[in-house]
Amino acid sequence: QVQLVESGGGLVQPGGSLRLSCATSGFTLQYYAFGWYRQAPGKEREWVSCISSRMTNSGTGTYYADSVKGRFTISRDDANRTGDLQMNKLEPEDTAVYHCATAGSCEGLRAGYYGYLGQGTQVTVSS
Repeated sequence: QVQLVESGGGLVQPGGSLRLSCATSGFTLQYYAFGWYRQAPGKEREWVSCISSRMTNSGTGTYYADSVKGRFTISRDDANRTGDLQMNKLEPEDTAVYHCATAGSCEGLRAGYYGYLGQGTQVTVSS
């Protein structure tokens, strides 16, 4: 059974940091691109970041939405089947439910064509 389970969300003040983690099972993570989406109340889900599989010809690449570039860092640990999102300098606009996801490529994940999606973890940035 495929599972993606996020953890690490919570309430943080503006300017603070959080680290989200995603534990996967039921499939071999190393063959897939891994990334994050988020969905704020009343808004559509938006792509946040992606890290490609090292199994691709071009190797591992990382990609970020303009809104988080320079503040968020994505990583993956294929041996432990996990992926993380380090979020620094958080802003109230980052408040959302964050979902981890996998796809055949970062291009596909960025376009919304994910294969598996986790249930999400709430991140609230507020003073």
